[in-house]
Amino acid sequence: QVQLVESGGGLVQAGGSLRLSCAASGTQFHMYGMGWYRQSPGNLRELVADISSGGSTNYADSVKGRFTISRDNAKNTVYLQMNSLEPEDTAVYLCNCKDWLGRTYWGQGTQVTVSS
Repeated sequence: QVQLVESGGGLVQAGGSLRLSCAASGTQFHMYGMGWYRQSPGNLRELVADISSGGSTNYADSVKGRFTISRDNAKNTVYLQMNSLEPEDTAVYLCNCKDWLGRTYWGQGTQVTVSS
């Protein structure tokens, strides 16, 4: 069982920045694929960005050039740097972990609200 704890959400004006963090439990973090998803009312949960155990990254088209995902294996933490935020980025952001057996774990989510 992997526990994920997100932090860093909040209220920001359009054009501003936030950095989300997700701390994972356990000793195998370096072997996990990690990702950030988001969900807003009435919408499906969507992938924002993910990063493989080897450091390869993937982004949703809507955030390319504005968001950056990174990981620090020494701290068991994955980050999402969000710049040039738009009101459409308002959502609950959830951290996701996939282990080598395909098991998936979710954090509780952190709210990001972007005002216009």
